[in-house]
Amino acid sequence: MARTDRLMRLMDVLRRLAPPVTAARLATETGVSPRQLYRDIATLRAGGALIDGEAGVGYVLTEDPALPPQSFSRLEIEALLLAVQSLDRIGDAAITGAARVAMARIIATLPGDQPRQALHAVMRSFSAGPERDPPQIDLAVLRQACWEETPARIGYTDLKGDTSERLIWPLGLSYGDRNLMLLAHCRLRMDYRLFHVNRIGHLELTAESFRPHRVPLMRAYVQGRVATAPCRDATPVCGGE
Repeated sequence: MARTDRLMRLMDVLRRLAPPVTAARLATETGVSPRQLYRDIATLRAGGALIDGEAGVGYVLTEDPALPPQSFSRLEIEALLLAVQSLDRIGDAAITGAARVAMARIIATLPGDQPRQALHAVMRSFSAGPERDPPQIDLAVLRQACWEETPARIGYTDLKGDTSERLIWPLGLSYGDRNLMLLAHCRLRMDYRLFHVNRIGHLELTAESFRPHRVPLMRAYVQGRVATAPCRDATPVCGGE
């Protein structure tokens, strides 16, 4: 787990659990060793977090009173809840779980009567979940490639059943009702392609980076989409395979 993600999870646990929270409980909740937990507490304190307590007693997070309380209108709260619930229909388990944790964190910091309003929201998503084949690869690794702009080698079976080995520059994931797609620049075709993620048989990251090329590639892709008709599978700009 990345250091930033680990520290954010620790802050979230300190906010959610009844204080004081023992180091052992914090270590279990965040999936780190007690020694690492103590280092993370020290890091958060050095960064300005007001965390009282010590090893053997427990820790209490004291929110900085200088920070204004987070506030949303009732309609904004319901819009956020609806967006999170909609991920049950299009998202995978990891992204859906992350959204629920983030929403719980937001609700926990709302002032006044707003947490109760969130519990009694009238807007709900009751759509059925997606009926699609599960991915054969680890989506966490694919997200890492997109975030860190790392080329990847994939084994892919296209819609015709033909298999190939590709070197790609992964640009982003697209969630739909029926398909989870990967937008990438295929170095075999030297063009943009939309890959069905569940048709990627294996995924291996390289030790390189395409960071200087990502922004120009995305700009060119968007300009190409604007300049052409709505994309369909196998069109050059959209590149569905």
